Amino acid sequence: MACNGRVELCERSIDAVAFPATHNAMANEADGFVPPNQPTSVATQLADGIRGLLLDTYEWQDDLYLCHGYCELGATPLADTLGVVAAFLDAHPGEVIHLMFQDAISAEDTARAFDAAGLSGRAWAWDGGALPTLGELVAADTRLVVSAEVAGPPPDWYHHAWDLYVDTPYDFSSVDEFSCEPNRGSLDNPLFLLNHWLQDPLSEPELAAKANAYDVLSGRALACAEAFGRPPTLVAVDWYTEGDLFAVVDALNDR
Repeated sequence: MACNGRVELCERSIDAVAFPATHNAMANEADGFVPPNQPTSVATQLADGIRGLLLDTYEWQDDLYLCHGYCELGATPLADTLGVVAAFLDAHPGEVIHLMFQDAISAEDTARAFDAAGLSGRAWAWDGGALPTLGELVAADTRLVVSAEVAGPPPDWYHHAWDLYVDTPYDFSSVDEFSCEPNRGSLDNPLFLLNHWLQDPLSEPELAAKANAYDVLSGRALACAEAFGRPPTLVAVDWYTEGDLFAVVDALNDR
């Protein structure tokens, strides 16, 4: 069986694999968010090959939602998106997905939502030791790597993001501003989030076309891999259909 589309990735630990990811994955045109960061629904993103979803959680109208700042400008029930993820895992038994939450809800509420979607038992929990290979995650059917920017365990699979990842800055308005400075998390953390998008002041497809162009995205990914001492785990972009995200990730995984 292939892991994330490639047989050879099954033997690699998760810190040695690059995953194409979407920033503000829920804030998309298809679901009517204003302003959007992505063109398509989360279901389509997964179908297209996205394997890392950066999502924002909120409590709104007595329920749990994915919003971006103001739920009045776009909101998707958290349960619906977790259902999409569960259905995708069911239909694609060789795929591993990262979910990173900018969380404004409690760990307890998040865990209940995962329980209801049947996902809690499918989430991997890091014990601080050696990282698993993709093949090991597939064999155990623990194919979700879940983290949150604010909260953390318990449950054990709900990692505090900045205990697991280190990331780059993310507030850029032009390609010339991109840097490889460490931002959140320690360089000792095993996984690496490359934040790679432009906003001037909002995210636009034209900006993404520049940021996601092969030479720009590949050049920064390789430069930051050298600076951080490991390849990026999540390569997170806006407007993922613009430019060459998937080609860059494939090339990173060819190295």
